Amino acid sequence: MPQMPLSLAEQLIDAARRAGADAADAIALSGTALSIDVRGGTLEQAERAEGTDIGLRVLLGKRAAVVSSSDARPETLAAMAERAVAMAREAPEDPYLGLADPSQLARTRDASELELHDPAPEPDPAALQDDARRAEAAALANAGVTQVQSATAGYSAQEIALAATNGFAGHYRRSSRYTSCVAIAGEGTGMERDYDGDARVFQSDLRSPEEIGTTAASRAVERLSPRKPKTGAYPVLFDERISSSLIGHLVAAINGAQIARGASWLRDALGQPVLPASLSLHEDPWKRRSSASRHFDAEGLATRPRTLVENGVLTGWTLDLANARKLGLDSTANAVRSVAGGVSPSTWNLSLTQGDQSREALMAQMGTGLLVTSMIGSTINPNTGDYSRGAAGVWIENGQPAYPVSGVTIAGNLRQMLASIVPANDARPWLTRVVPSLLVEGLTLAGE
Repeated sequence: MPQMPLSLAEQLIDAARRAGADAADAIALSGTALSIDVRGGTLEQAERAEGTDIGLRVLLGKRAAVVSSSDARPETLAAMAERAVAMAREAPEDPYLGLADPSQLARTRDASELELHDPAPEPDPAALQDDARRAEAAALANAGVTQVQSATAGYSAQEIALAATNGFAGHYRRSSRYTSCVAIAGEGTGMERDYDGDARVFQSDLRSPEEIGTTAASRAVERLSPRKPKTGAYPVLFDERISSSLIGHLVAAINGAQIARGASWLRDALGQPVLPASLSLHEDPWKRRSSASRHFDAEGLATRPRTLVENGVLTGWTLDLANARKLGLDSTANAVRSVAGGVSPSTWNLSLTQGDQSREALMAQMGTGLLVTSMIGSTINPNTGDYSRGAAGVWIENGQPAYPVSGVTIAGNLRQMLASIVPANDARPWLTRVVPSLLVEGLTLAGE
């Protein structure tokens, strides 16, 4: 019978002690994933994966090494620990390495109140196939759709455990249910593709396959016969589907690892305005039914809600223990890790202040410009914030959609762009990044 992840993590740190480690922490993951693809109304592919993965980090003074495996036999755990200790002896010293002090460790480790795992039974493969089939059928019901590239439904469940020699031991379970559809409209060189999808912790919250297929189809058809507008400076409205990417660039720039390296265009912006004064950016690791929620981070520290940007002003960095020590600060309990990698800082659930206007009202306000619904590629200068991305969407004339646009490039500087954003009120509250459509004035658009 497979061992529980928490037991495996504890066995790993015991093995590390016996192998001579000064300190150690371990992560163990056990899970199941099921995915069903449908094409032409019939089953095209079914995949099921079950497995356990374990990772061990050992510390010898200020030296560290990480090893991982998917083999949980006792002899493998012992061999992993011995190998990790041998590797750590050869590793360079890092003066900022170290586990959390026991006084810093999270006391709340029961995640049941966060509703991260759906208690409903694992869906039958036939039910997933039916969801995918219904999404495909809904997309094909649109006369403009010539084919459905993929219609997929899936489910996953996972248990995550963390243990360390400082006394920490915690675990929690997660689940996810999803449906997606990619529709193609047109023929030959005139084909256009778009998608829709939904992923939720609880199956009962998932949007219907018919809605997903219908939306994917209408989006694909709306992209037919695109044109390029004239090159120039125009307002750009980032649709809610992709607007979180702008906030993602801000979040990446205040990541403690980037700040500690001095490789961020916001490295000198602490305490300065980075967004309009009417906007704030909040982080909530305790949001219910969200895949980014947790009571403790990958170093065992207690997470807590915080405000990254308050009334436009940047209030702090996103930190794990090592980067906090480099900067002479305290960790913000934002550490993440994989079984095969080291610890680094990341963010949990984010939400940006919403505006009081609809997306359509912002379109009317912009007059003439570009509504961006998809993006491709990315050239971001991490030191200056200079921004350039390929884009597609809809050209707006006199506040109304005029024609589809494809193959253009939008460019600007992120510091200036974020300082002038105007939010709509259309953010979806269940996402891990709740960001509405965002209007940015005066971007350079390279078209004809």
